[in-house]
Amino acid sequence: MKLLVIYTYPNHKSLNYAFLQKVIQGSNENPNIKELQILDLYEENFNPLLVFNEQKRRRDMHIDPSTEKYRRQIMWADKIVFIYPIWWGRPPAMLLGYIDQMFASNFAYRDKKGLFPEGLLKGKSVVCVSTMKGPTHYPLLWLHNAHKILMKRALFNFVGIKKVKFFEFGNMESPKGNQRKKLDRIYQYFRRIRN
Repeated sequence: MKLLVIYTYPNHKSLNYAFLQKVIQGSNENPNIKELQILDLYEENFNPLLVFNEQKRRRDMHIDPSTEKYRRQIMWADKIVFIYPIWWGRPPAMLLGYIDQMFASNFAYRDKKGLFPEGLLKGKSVVCVSTMKGPTHYPLLWLHNAHKILMKRALFNFVGIKKVKFFEFGNMESPKGNQRKKLDRIYQYFRRIRN
Protein backbone atom coordinates (compact mmCIF):
# COMPACT_ATOMS: atom_id res chain seq x y z
CA MET A 1 0.00 0.00 0.00
CA LYS A 2 1.20 3.52 -0.86
CA LEU A 3 0.16 6.23 1.56
CA LEU A 4 -0.05 9.97 0.85
CA VAL A 5 -0.45 12.09 4.00
CA ILE A 6 -1.66 15.66 3.50
CA TYR A 7 -0.98 17.73 6.61
CA THR A 8 -2.72 21.10 6.96
CA TYR A 9 -1.78 23.05 10.06
CA PRO A 10 0.54 26.08 10.31
CA ASN A 11 2.40 25.01 13.46
CA HIS A 12 4.78 22.12 14.00
CA LYS A 13 4.52 22.46 17.78
CA SER A 14 0.88 21.46 17.81
CA LEU A 15 -1.37 18.53 18.53
CA ASN A 16 -2.09 18.20 14.81
CA TYR A 17 1.63 17.78 14.20
CA ALA A 18 1.72 15.14 16.96
CA PHE A 19 -1.02 13.28 15.07
CA LEU A 20 1.10 13.49 11.92
CA GLN A 21 4.04 11.97 13.81
CA LYS A 22 1.83 9.11 15.05
CA VAL A 23 0.60 8.42 11.51
CA ILE A 24 4.23 8.28 10.34
CA GLN A 25 5.33 6.11 13.26
CA GLY A 26 2.49 3.62 12.87
CA SER A 27 2.90 3.50 9.08
CA ASN A 28 6.64 2.84 9.36
CA GLU A 29 5.92 -0.14 11.62
CA ASN A 30 3.24 -1.55 9.30
CA PRO A 31 4.56 -4.12 6.77
CA ASN A 32 1.47 -3.52 4.59
CA ILE A 33 2.54 0.07 3.92
CA LYS A 34 5.33 -0.05 1.36
CA GLU A 35 5.77 3.66 0.64
CA LEU A 36 4.87 6.89 2.40
CA GLN A 37 4.82 10.49 1.16
CA ILE A 38 4.09 13.56 3.29
CA LEU A 39 2.69 16.79 1.87
CA ASP A 40 2.73 19.67 4.37
CA LEU A 41 0.67 22.33 2.62
CA TYR A 42 1.96 25.21 4.77
CA GLU A 43 5.60 24.15 4.58
CA GLU A 44 5.14 23.68 0.84
CA ASN A 45 3.78 27.25 0.58
CA PHE A 46 0.88 25.83 -1.40
CA ASN A 47 -1.16 28.63 -2.96
CA PRO A 48 -4.85 27.90 -2.23
CA LEU A 49 -6.16 30.78 -4.37
CA LEU A 50 -7.95 29.99 -7.58
CA VAL A 51 -7.00 32.23 -10.48
CA PHE A 52 -8.97 32.20 -13.71
CA ASN A 53 -8.21 34.55 -16.60
CA GLU A 54 -7.38 34.42 -20.32
CA GLN A 55 -4.19 32.41 -19.66
CA LYS A 56 -5.51 30.18 -16.87
CA ARG A 57 -8.94 28.70 -17.53
CA ARG A 58 -11.02 26.59 -15.17
CA ARG A 59 -11.56 23.89 -17.77
CA ASP A 60 -7.76 23.42 -17.99
CA MET A 61 -7.15 22.83 -14.26
CA HIS A 62 -6.55 19.12 -14.88
CA ILE A 63 -3.47 19.96 -17.00
CA ASP A 64 -2.18 23.00 -15.09
CA PRO A 65 1.62 22.53 -14.92
CA SER A 66 1.84 24.33 -11.55
CA THR A 67 -0.14 21.53 -9.87
CA GLU A 68 1.20 18.55 -11.84
CA LYS A 69 3.32 17.37 -8.89
CA TYR A 70 0.26 17.17 -6.62
CA ARG A 71 -1.85 15.34 -9.21
CA ARG A 72 0.95 12.78 -9.58
CA GLN A 73 0.94 12.25 -5.80
CA ILE A 74 -2.80 11.59 -5.78
CA MET A 75 -2.55 9.14 -8.68
CA TRP A 76 0.39 7.38 -6.99
CA ALA A 77 -1.41 6.86 -3.67
CA ASP A 78 -3.61 3.92 -2.73
CA LYS A 79 -4.74 5.67 0.45
CA ILE A 80 -4.85 9.43 1.12
CA VAL A 81 -4.71 10.62 4.73
CA PHE A 82 -5.80 14.16 5.60
CA ILE A 83 -4.76 15.69 8.94
CA TYR A 84 -6.38 19.04 9.74
CA PRO A 85 -8.33 21.03 12.32
CA ILE A 86 -12.03 21.74 12.01
CA TRP A 87 -12.45 25.50 12.06
CA TRP A 88 -15.96 26.96 11.88
CA GLY A 89 -17.35 23.49 11.20
CA ARG A 90 -15.17 22.80 8.17
CA PRO A 91 -11.54 22.15 7.11
CA PRO A 92 -9.16 25.14 6.86
CA ALA A 93 -9.20 27.35 3.76
CA MET A 94 -5.72 26.06 2.84
CA LEU A 95 -7.02 22.50 2.53
CA LEU A 96 -10.19 23.60 0.73
CA GLY A 97 -8.03 25.51 -1.76
CA TYR A 98 -5.98 22.36 -2.36
CA ILE A 99 -9.19 20.38 -2.89
CA ASP A 100 -10.59 23.01 -5.27
CA GLN A 101 -7.50 22.73 -7.47
CA MET A 102 -6.70 19.02 -7.24
CA PHE A 103 -10.13 17.44 -7.52
CA ALA A 104 -10.77 19.04 -10.90
CA SER A 105 -12.89 17.92 -13.82
CA ASN A 106 -11.14 15.48 -16.17
CA PHE A 107 -8.72 14.52 -13.39
CA ALA A 108 -10.86 13.48 -10.42
CA TYR A 109 -14.17 13.14 -12.26
CA ARG A 110 -15.59 13.34 -15.77
CA ASP A 111 -18.98 14.71 -16.70
CA LYS A 112 -21.23 12.30 -18.56
CA LYS A 113 -24.87 12.01 -19.48
CA GLY A 114 -27.06 11.57 -16.47
CA LEU A 115 -27.30 12.98 -12.97
CA PHE A 116 -23.85 12.12 -11.63
CA PRO A 117 -20.38 12.29 -13.16
CA GLU A 118 -17.96 9.40 -13.45
CA GLY A 119 -15.52 9.33 -10.54
CA LEU A 120 -11.97 8.86 -11.82
CA LEU A 121 -10.32 8.08 -8.46
CA LYS A 122 -12.02 4.72 -7.91
CA GLY A 123 -10.11 2.15 -5.89
CA LYS A 124 -8.49 4.69 -3.59
CA SER A 125 -9.45 5.16 0.05
CA VAL A 126 -9.28 8.10 2.45
CA VAL A 127 -8.72 8.64 6.17
CA CYS A 128 -9.56 12.03 7.72
CA VAL A 129 -7.97 12.84 11.08
CA SER A 130 -9.42 16.08 12.39
CA THR A 131 -9.26 17.99 15.64
CA MET A 132 -11.51 20.64 17.13
CA LYS A 133 -11.78 22.77 20.23
CA GLY A 134 -15.47 22.02 20.72
CA PRO A 135 -17.05 18.78 21.90
CA THR A 136 -16.67 15.66 19.79
CA HIS A 137 -20.37 15.50 18.91
CA TYR A 138 -20.67 19.20 18.04
CA PRO A 139 -20.56 18.63 14.23
CA LEU A 140 -23.21 15.91 14.49
CA LEU A 141 -25.62 17.57 16.92
CA TRP A 142 -25.34 21.26 15.98
CA LEU A 143 -24.20 21.16 12.37
CA HIS A 144 -26.13 18.10 11.17
CA ASN A 145 -22.89 16.28 10.34
CA ALA A 146 -21.92 18.96 7.80
CA HIS A 147 -18.18 18.13 7.98
CA LYS A 148 -18.62 14.46 7.10
CA ILE A 149 -21.24 15.21 4.46
CA LEU A 150 -18.93 17.78 2.88
CA MET A 151 -15.92 15.47 2.83
CA LYS A 152 -17.52 12.09 2.12
CA ARG A 153 -20.59 12.78 -0.01
CA ALA A 154 -19.86 16.09 -1.68
CA LEU A 155 -16.19 15.36 -2.38
CA PHE A 156 -14.87 11.81 -2.07
CA ASN A 157 -17.92 9.86 -3.25
CA PHE A 158 -18.32 12.35 -6.11
CA VAL A 159 -14.83 11.46 -7.42
CA GLY A 160 -15.27 7.70 -6.96
CA ILE A 161 -13.70 7.20 -3.50
CA LYS A 162 -16.17 5.12 -1.52
CA LYS A 163 -14.04 3.98 1.42
CA VAL A 164 -13.70 6.93 3.83
CA LYS A 165 -12.77 6.66 7.52
CA PHE A 166 -13.14 9.58 9.96
CA PHE A 167 -11.43 10.31 13.25
CA GLU A 168 -13.03 13.49 14.66
CA PHE A 169 -11.38 14.37 17.95
CA GLY A 170 -13.11 17.00 20.08
CA ASN A 171 -12.15 18.88 23.26
CA MET A 172 -8.57 19.02 22.06
CA GLU A 173 -7.74 22.23 23.93
CA SER A 174 -9.03 20.85 27.21
CA PRO A 175 -6.81 19.15 29.82
CA LYS A 176 -9.56 16.48 29.90
CA GLY A 177 -9.34 15.89 26.16
CA ASN A 178 -7.49 12.54 26.48
CA GLN A 179 -4.95 13.66 23.88
CA ARG A 180 -2.48 10.84 24.61
CA LYS A 181 -5.18 8.20 24.29
CA LYS A 182 -6.30 9.66 20.96
CA LEU A 183 -2.73 9.90 19.68
CA ASP A 184 -2.22 6.24 20.57
CA ARG A 185 -5.47 5.34 18.79
CA ILE A 186 -4.11 6.86 15.57
CA TYR A 187 -0.73 5.19 16.01
CA GLN A 188 -2.38 1.77 16.53
CA TYR A 189 -4.72 2.26 13.57
CA PHE A 190 -1.89 2.98 11.14
CA ARG A 191 0.31 0.27 12.60
CA ARG A 192 -2.35 -2.33 11.86
CA ILE A 193 -4.21 -1.06 8.81
CA ARG A 194 -4.26 -3.50 5.89
CA ASN A 195 -5.86 -1.54 3.04
